[in-house]
Amino acid sequence: MNGHTPDRREFLALAGTGLVGAVAGCTEPTASDSMEGSSSHSISQEIDPDKRADGSTYTDVYEAVIDSVAQVRALGAGSPYGGDRSGGQGSGFLVDDTHLVTNEHVVAGADTVDLQYINGDWSATKIVGADFYSDLAVLKVDHVPDEATPLELAAERSVVGQEVLAIGNPYGFEGSMSKGIVSGVNRTLDMPDRTFSFSNAIQTDAAVNPGNSGGPLVNLDGEVAGVITAGGGDNIGFAIPSAVASRVVPSLIETGTYDHSYMGITLATVDRYIAEANDLPEATGVIVTGVESGDPADGVLRAATPRPRDSIPVGGDVIYAIDGEPIPDRHALSSHLALRTSPGDTIEIERWRYGDETTVSLTLGERPSAN
Repeated sequence: MNGHTPDRREFLALAGTGLVGAVAGCTEPTASDSMEGSSSHSISQEIDPDKRADGSTYTDVYEAVIDSVAQVRALGAGSPYGGDRSGGQGSGFLVDDTHLVTNEHVVAGADTVDLQYINGDWSATKIVGADFYSDLAVLKVDHVPDEATPLELAAERSVVGQEVLAIGNPYGFEGSMSKGIVSGVNRTLDMPDRTFSFSNAIQTDAAVNPGNSGGPLVNLDGEVAGVITAGGGDNIGFAIPSAVASRVVPSLIETGTYDHSYMGITLATVDRYIAEANDLPEATGVIVTGVESGDPADGVLRAATPRPRDSIPVGGDVIYAIDGEPIPDRHALSSHLALRTSPGDTIEIERWRYGDETTVSLTLGERPSAN
């Protein structure tokens, strides 16, 4: 050796010519060395089939959670909401000693719902409650294995960059896990078969496929950050956040239903074009584009009308705060209603109307039935 240490460029060049091993190891292999290196010792050595790899932190979380996750199989015909939604196959997880959470769309219209735990045990179930608008359902199970314990809903709000694990049964492959991060929060999802959108959804790049629906998206403490509800495309999946589940699930267990707050309006987020057309001081808030007759906002809020030349809404109320909390867009309004209000609550709406800032009270109603 001459003591020369190659820099990065020289190292890559040596690697390309096959010389990096000689430089890094400071030896020059002979022909006999090469032949000895081809010995079949590593192939012929006896392998212990019961010896396990060390795993990782993710392995620890998986082993702590997996006994509480089940494969859900729903059989039935028809649906109370119309269309061909006869249930299907998905995932679920124990939320207490006798109840399991899954997606409403997994069990909708099913005559019978069975589930299988990772240890192979089967259990019959009874649907005790389902909520079309949050896509959550609760099953009462006949059997819980001794090793299965309820999973806790995370008390902390998910943040972008947080590591999460999707655990469930994609395509029927039971006990699967995929790793990713929270890649977005406060997503509003407009689903093709639903009049109202899902609010506050968590976006993740953890692999989510058919069969994952209803399974837990857990953090590295093994807490449920969200209930997986949909895969939106390559590297995009969505989950109903624990903050929503913590409001909906107890109500489904107790009464079988959950009542969502309702204003009775249609709206649009204020962009710069809407702001300019309405002489607003800044592009923020939501503009009311429609008010349903006889609903809570009727006589309280004023709807805009489309401008003939470009259909930009003009002249309606622009909501920029509710109960003192800024409402910069439709996501913020949906989140406020979903997480901070209930039907019958009276909210204070700060609005712009024809350039004047005023505050008005509105008593929330109950969202119409999905039937």
